[in-house]
Amino acid sequence: MKALITGATSGIGLSMARILSGKGWELILTGRNTLILEQLREELNTKVEVISADLSRKKDVFAVYEFCKDKNIDMLVNNAGYGIFGRFDETDLDDELKMINVNITALHILTKLFLRDFKKRDSGIILNVASSAGFLTGPLLSSYYASKNYVVRLSLAIAEELRRDRSSVSITLLCPGPVDTNFNDRAGVSFSMKPISPEYAAEYALKKAFARKLIAIPAITVQAGVFASRFVPHKLLSAVTYNIQKRKDNLK
Repeated sequence: MKALITGATSGIGLSMARILSGKGWELILTGRNTLILEQLREELNTKVEVISADLSRKKDVFAVYEFCKDKNIDMLVNNAGYGIFGRFDETDLDDELKMINVNITALHILTKLFLRDFKKRDSGIILNVASSAGFLTGPLLSSYYASKNYVVRLSLAIAEELRRDRSSVSITLLCPGPVDTNFNDRAGVSFSMKPISPEYAAEYALKKAFARKLIAIPAITVQAGVFASRFVPHKLLSAVTYNIQKRKDNLK
């Protein structure tokens, strides 16, 4: 079995690489940091190929697919992503567009191309890493929340299409709350609640993916929050989310 993992140099992607390798999977790992990718290849006990890529650049995304397309990938893990904190009118536009390219465009391209391949042979797993933010509106992290909403809605739509096709291909959507990765450092904020470990998030996600479950939300409190959000008016929910995000800024 062989998996492609994007954003494999840290956090959930790194943990998934270690877990899958421990289960005997061969891996293709991609990220921007070539040195870390090479170190990870040396660390893991199964066959590992690496391809350095900046997924904010469309040509790099297609290069990753071209590298993998004839290598019988069994699982695609779309893990790469990051967030930008701040008021929408104050955040840097170029950085936001790069984030959208990583969080949305790259994931969209890889999901479409590998889904076509998987459907042709009627097997394969797609694991898209979103966030509990994908069910919410996120003042002060507006573009990030919006990008994860895209991932959630796209994945749910694909799942229904696969169900109606009676396909053996499956898609799983990982939607964690806070995870102890470098996400908050990249976004420039601090945690406002205790995060789960990336190892736990990765183990939970893979367990759900292998069981062909559609949605994977680690932590009961986050599951309850996502469920409860369905019954809260949008304006009130946005106000609550704003206050939560503002506390992150105050903790710096």
